[in-house]
Amino acid sequence: MILRTFGWSFAVTIAGLVAAFFYGNTQAFLLVAVLAVLEISLSFDNAVVNAKVLERMSPFWQKIFLTVGIAIAVFGMRLVFPVAIVAITANMGPIEAINMALNDNERYKESMEYAYPMIAGFGGMFLLMLFLDWIFEERSAHWLPWLERPLARIGRLNQLSVVIAGGTLAAAATWLADDAHRTNVLISGLLGMVVYLLVNGLGELFDKTDEIDEQVEGLAGDQVQRGPSGLAVATGKAAFFLFLYLEVLDASFSFDGVIGAFAISTDPVIIALGLGIGAMYIRSITVFLVRQGTLQEYRFLEHGAHWAIGALATCMVISIGHHVPEWITGGLGAGLIVAALISSIVRKKPEGGAEEEESGKLESESSRV
Repeated sequence: MILRTFGWSFAVTIAGLVAAFFYGNTQAFLLVAVLAVLEISLSFDNAVVNAKVLERMSPFWQKIFLTVGIAIAVFGMRLVFPVAIVAITANMGPIEAINMALNDNERYKESMEYAYPMIAGFGGMFLLMLFLDWIFEERSAHWLPWLERPLARIGRLNQLSVVIAGGTLAAAATWLADDAHRTNVLISGLLGMVVYLLVNGLGELFDKTDEIDEQVEGLAGDQVQRGPSGLAVATGKAAFFLFLYLEVLDASFSFDGVIGAFAISTDPVIIALGLGIGAMYIRSITVFLVRQGTLQEYRFLEHGAHWAIGALATCMVISIGHHVPEWITGGLGAGLIVAALISSIVRKKPEGGAEEEESGKLESESSRV
């Protein structure tokens, strides 16, 4: 199981470290190893959230996510995206931007740091919308009931997540962004909200898994594809838009890691190698969580990951005007997930007991309302 799931990650690690050694000897080898660990620590919450979506996809689309998706993550987000951002913000051609990345690392770093407020605006709003939609949704199980239940009640107000995200963006652009970035932060933040609404909306439009669940009792078991958790899985257009959703989600998570990597190295080749290895492990961890059914066994792990997303979104919004150290963003995410994991272990009950208890509480509360 381990080799089947992590085999490609091990192979990419060996190839990447060997390439780094021949590229820049021992120093490059060590830098790539450090960057890989940094990416894994910053993006572990990404793997947990990805697993929740991936368990609803067929084995075919899971393979697409692990193959085509990793190519997009490594070459697109870790190599092409930084150069494209520099080319756009510095108003230069792609060839000139590539030459600057390879031959003038300090100027390249300065250009990336200049572009960061726009990147943080887009990624911060996308992740904030994801967190708000989740926290305002009614659910049977609560990790922090004293907080999650009142928020779920407030979330009955239609489009509340859009209102809060829009207000947050306006406040960040007004009080955090400087004059040179204010307009660009507003535009990039609005784009982040639009992309989330578009991709998430298209996924829901084509998602037929609920209809399959309703009809499953009248069908033979082998007529419906099911995942390890027993859920009917999405195929066709629904799976395609879930795949797009995962890619945009991964991109939003990777923004912070790409910028943070410049604190370790300004060489784009070393950054791409290190973050690419880390991205490969994140995908393997995602698949491992799905195949092992870990999210079903540890019921609050998903909660911790979404609270970690909320923390990351907050850090990205703050970083529009103030630098937030990478150890804070990574530490918050890891701490919330570990706390959720411990809670899952401590409060673990016989299957069905906890859900019935939570459902009973929700029903009694609804009757009082």
